[in-house]
Amino acid sequence: MGRVKLGEVAKESRETCKDNKSGLPIVGLEHLASSEVTLSSWNDGTDNTFTKMFRKGQMLFGRRRAYLKKAALAPFDGICSGDITIIEAIPDKLLPELLPFVVQNDTFFDFAVGKSEGSLSPRVKWEQLSQFEFTLPPLAEQKKLAELFWAANTTREAYKKLLAATDELVKSRFVEMFGDPVRNSKKFPTTEFVNVVKMQRGFDLPVHQRDSSGDIPLYASNGIIDHHSEAKILGGGVITGDSGTIGKVYYTFDDYWPLNTTLFSLKLNGNNIIYLAYLLEYFNLSRFATGSGVPTLNRNTFHSEQIIDVPFDLQTRFADFVKQADKSKLELKRTLDELEAVYRALLREHLG
Repeated sequence: MGRVKLGEVAKESRETCKDNKSGLPIVGLEHLASSEVTLSSWNDGTDNTFTKMFRKGQMLFGRRRAYLKKAALAPFDGICSGDITIIEAIPDKLLPELLPFVVQNDTFFDFAVGKSEGSLSPRVKWEQLSQFEFTLPPLAEQKKLAELFWAANTTREAYKKLLAATDELVKSRFVEMFGDPVRNSKKFPTTEFVNVVKMQRGFDLPVHQRDSSGDIPLYASNGIIDHHSEAKILGGGVITGDSGTIGKVYYTFDDYWPLNTTLFSLKLNGNNIIYLAYLLEYFNLSRFATGSGVPTLNRNTFHSEQIIDVPFDLQTRFADFVKQADKSKLELKRTLDELEAVYRALLREHLG
């Protein structure tokens, strides 16, 4: 077929639900995962004001903030947000099985971003999306491409599941060795939290003062967000959120700068860094957060709490297990990154 416009081979579905919505799955923008072809999250039976009806096999494209690359194939009929554009293939022109890869393509997302309007929450309309041009082969060849891309996607998903399974394996190992640290189900001796690790609030560093060309990581409550040329803390430690994202714990053996939205380990008190990171995560510090808007975590609220006091040799055994798991994850991630690069290149080559 050569070069075509999306609007020549696909159309927008504007069907609305006029009957009872009860029992229909609900899909909002939050359920669309970035760069994921298949829909894996939705709500069931919740009250909502959505009226847009989608059908199995249609594509759900997040038209708000298109740079987030949110688009997924609907595996069933349901209701979705008005910020989702529903795209349906015209079967005698575009094979429905190939449509997900026309949409989940960097060239398409780049086009959508370029056509989006609005400063704070840019949106793109179907009228603009329909003008997207791409290469489309005849239907017989489309079938071969669809089979190739679905096979590649299945492999991608398999590697992602292996990564998730590795994380679950580490979690299971922690529970096996130490139980639930909140209930102390393994009946370890306990001590005050501050005797295991003493936490201190991080340090402010305005954006205009940062040197992003440096190699020192800047930790915020949601992990590394930038870099700097100067370290505030030498020799590594444990970091968690003080405001905003609370409960996630990070660790490093390198020099770093903890920002003022974090708490960091001022004193490790002779404990293993890796073990401490997992201990604090499963101890669930978010239990001590206060505030209804942006939650905050004051170290004084948990420093006096009782926490398990585990012998160092057990900590080291667990840390060694984590290191082996991390090596496996590193290899999995490297393979997944290579596969992702090939997959994206094939999309651009055949549907660009």
